[in-house]
Amino acid sequence: MCLAIPGKIISIEADEQHAMVDYGQGTSRKVNITLVEASIGDYVLVHAGFAIEVLDKEEAQKTLAIFQEMLSQEENI
Repeated sequence: MCLAIPGKIISIEADEQHAMVDYGQGTSRKVNITLVEASIGDYVLVHAGFAIEVLDKEEAQKTLAIFQEMLSQEENI
């Protein structure tokens, strides 16, 4: 099974091939953005270190809220 996570681009490196993506709650990672046309502030779907799709902001935020809900349930176990 594959999992892709939405995140928000917070900066783009000078090479324009990599960006820092914020996944929320202080988690950010460097991501390859060569497969998409994305800008700072865009939400992208990330799989295996690659942004594979630019997402609608509202849909990305809904998905992130679901992930946060799942994580909070796991913490209560």
